[in-house]
Amino acid sequence: MRVRITVLRKARYDDIIEKYENPLGHECDVFENQVFISENGEKPSGLCESAWESMRCFVEELASGGGNFFDGWMKNPRSAVISCNDGCRPVSFLLETII
Repeated sequence: MRVRITVLRKARYDDIIEKYENPLGHECDVFENQVFISENGEKPSGLCESAWESMRCFVEELASGGGNFFDGWMKNPRSAVISCNDGCRPVSFLLETII
């Protein structure tokens, strides 16, 4: 099964960055509404490895026909909203099974 991964929102917390982080050479380059397609639970080309590790188990579960995470968390049981693990520049993704 295929899973559509849509970038919902990018956030940036400049106060946290200024206080705790050293300058980065490369920041996340995804953009809102960008879509990636996972085939059979595989990482889509161009998707950040760190973001993938945050969502991988959810994508794999959806791709195998599962869903309904945490007993009704999402209105659509064949979906999930997951954020990457960057605490300074989190990105939220919508994962949806494509039939």
